[in-house]
Amino acid sequence: SGSSDPYCVVKVDNEVVARTATVWKSLNPFWGEEIALLLPRGFHSLTIYVLDEDTIGQDDVIGKVSLSHQQISAEPQGVDRWLSLAPVSPDQEVQGEIHLELRVPERGHPRVLRCHLIEARDLASRDPSGSSDPFGRVSCCGHTLETAVIKKSRFPRWDEVLEFELPEGELGEAVLSVEVWDWDIVGKNDFLGRVEFFLDTLCPGPTRGWFQLLPFPSTTKDHRGQLGALRLAVRLLEDTVLPPHHYQPLIQLLTEPILCPAQSPEGTVLAVLEEVTSVESRQDMATKLVKIFSEQGLAVPLLDYLTSRELARTTDPNTLFRSNSLASKSMEQFMKVVGLPYLHEVLKPVVNRIFEEKKYMELDPSKMELSQGRRVSFKGSLLEAQVRESSLELLKGYLEDIIDAIVGSVDKCPLPMRVAFKQLRRRAEERFPSAQHEEVRYFSISGFLFLRFFAPAVLTPKLFRLREQHAESGTGRTLLLLAK
Repeated sequence: SGSSDPYCVVKVDNEVVARTATVWKSLNPFWGEEIALLLPRGFHSLTIYVLDEDTIGQDDVIGKVSLSHQQISAEPQGVDRWLSLAPVSPDQEVQGEIHLELRVPERGHPRVLRCHLIEARDLASRDPSGSSDPFGRVSCCGHTLETAVIKKSRFPRWDEVLEFELPEGELGEAVLSVEVWDWDIVGKNDFLGRVEFFLDTLCPGPTRGWFQLLPFPSTTKDHRGQLGALRLAVRLLEDTVLPPHHYQPLIQLLTEPILCPAQSPEGTVLAVLEEVTSVESRQDMATKLVKIFSEQGLAVPLLDYLTSRELARTTDPNTLFRSNSLASKSMEQFMKVVGLPYLHEVLKPVVNRIFEEKKYMELDPSKMELSQGRRVSFKGSLLEAQVRESSLELLKGYLEDIIDAIVGSVDKCPLPMRVAFKQLRRRAEERFPSAQHEEVRYFSISGFLFLRFFAPAVLTPKLFRLREQHAESGTGRTLLLLAK
């Protein structure tokens, strides 16, 4: 059809850790998915494969983007850019480690290099059974020796010593190459990985350890731009986590303004954090604060403290909580943590119906496709006014269902959310008590509940786990109009 059904698979050191949704019939897919991974400290690489889903047969691999641990660590603010897809070659798709002990005598005649192949682990599977038949091949100074084949194992143990007589004099550029191959009874053997050592860099004593298997140096030509590109935002956070008692002084310092409100609000740690936190890092700060205070059972008092400070700084009620302040971000994070099951119960039935019915609607004349009128009527193409009138009726119908679901969900709304909004309403009334500001008590709440909770979920249901797949373009337009 000239198109693809792309999805991404995320691998850490060749272990699949995540998969995105499939975007159907698109060469310019948008996923917008955020994946948080807990990585082992010694991981080597992060690789994202782009594949084309096929209903019949095996999915096609379009290309990949691979980032090493060093590349990601080198950019503390994270990698955020377009990266060209590289082709996927079997000889490049290696994984696992090999356990070796190498001995290079400093002197003696003849000098004999002893290479002890002990075992390997987590090798790639090259056979249909999901396993491999690995053997080791060691090359040095023009000679090659091989180990026995271990059948049906990705964790082979050879425990074999292969010996090579070294030439007299300096070793120069002599290289020891250790390769692992999958033995096949029919056809050629499959490559599983390799590791190389320059002999003059090895210690006179034994060199022993686990070594990462690497691919052959790439001989494929540069495909930059030919396979497309992937937009990634990758950020690595490395934290050292200490036993809980080490954090008690910090927790005490953070919670002090909540537990001891008599202290001057400007001199508290929370006030200082609010002042020094940049716009870019406020989301991270809010996430951590909500988590810390939730663990202490103080999330609602934290929100009361932060929103009260913002109310005190606000002179025009029309701008209340419109900025991405620490108070706004904290309330947003709190609602996601506490209210996600509630959100699903309220919105899921209507959202599912919108996806299933796929009805066409458009209010903008410049975007109208009058031929789509056949979806609304069998009398042929409709006039612009008829499309608009039909769209308006459909939009009102969906919107009424959503509003009814929200209004009728009072008893299902989580108690912590209701308490937090009750406090917010009281603080808004105290800050703007005059009759002309009577509505402030309501839109101080609706600014959070609708603009930062219900509306974003209607706009992108996939990101709130309301749907497994992103909306197609027509349904996406419907959701955008509803969210607005």
